Amino acid sequence: MKHILVTGSNGQLGNEIARLVPLYPDSKFYFTDIKELDLTSVESIKSYFDKHSFDVIINCAAYTAVDKAEDEYEICEMINSQSVRYLAEAAQKSGAKLVHVSTDYVFDGKSYRPYTESDPVSPVSVYGKTKADGESNALKFCDHTLVIRTSWLYSEFGNNFVKTMLRLGNERAQLGVVADQIGTPTYAADLAQTILCIVHHDLFVSGIFHYSNEGVCSWYDFTKAIHRLGGITTCQVLPIRTDEYPTKAIRPYYSVLDKKKIKATYGVDIPHWEESLARCIERLK
Repeated sequence: MKHILVTGSNGQLGNEIARLVPLYPDSKFYFTDIKELDLTSVESIKSYFDKHSFDVIINCAAYTAVDKAEDEYEICEMINSQSVRYLAEAAQKSGAKLVHVSTDYVFDGKSYRPYTESDPVSPVSVYGKTKADGESNALKFCDHTLVIRTSWLYSEFGNNFVKTMLRLGNERAQLGVVADQIGTPTYAADLAQTILCIVHHDLFVSGIFHYSNEGVCSWYDFTKAIHRLGGITTCQVLPIRTDEYPTKAIRPYYSVLDKKKIKATYGVDIPHWEESLARCIERLK
């Protein structure tokens, strides 16, 4: 029986992993958030690992408020970077494998082609920098670490772009949405399934992997699809430029992830983003 720890379990990804637990009756899952396991405290981690033994740790915990992070560097750095080191050290000491979830925001968005795992990171925000540092810590302090970068995550759980656009579409007659930032939406349910596939695979390859849904779009295209699939017809969505919607943090203009490596290594079948969005919106209905 595999003993699997899932941190940050109250978030989108943690909730989606929990939903899949019945498919893995031969594994025992431990779901924790800050109340059960404070990752910013070495003492909390030591105490928890003294009581439990794990084969795999899936770290979904993160500080994800991108704009707020510009004013809260210390707490963002503690959660996204320093706590990852503490967890990696605990994993190394206990002989556990670590799966750490990261982001497309480790890139500056100046590429013209999908980013590969070997492309150099060059974050342009506090959030992106702390996530890049977290990746380094995970790989440096635990020999058996798999970092999985994803992008534009959404699900039925928590606050996310899909739920916000559905709400605003029902509240407003008109919306301006950025059309010059390009990436790929990722349904957290698909990512959860892929992570559990990796965890239960005979092969565990340390290093960095990319995962998002297939296809590319802008936030404007994404919103149009959300409204169409959500049956919203009374809200006019207008394309705008990034400089017309200033934010505290800089976002990458292009952050599409190349997924050849994860498909070749684990045989993962990846759905197109519109197909997955339709599934999510059906569940929300």
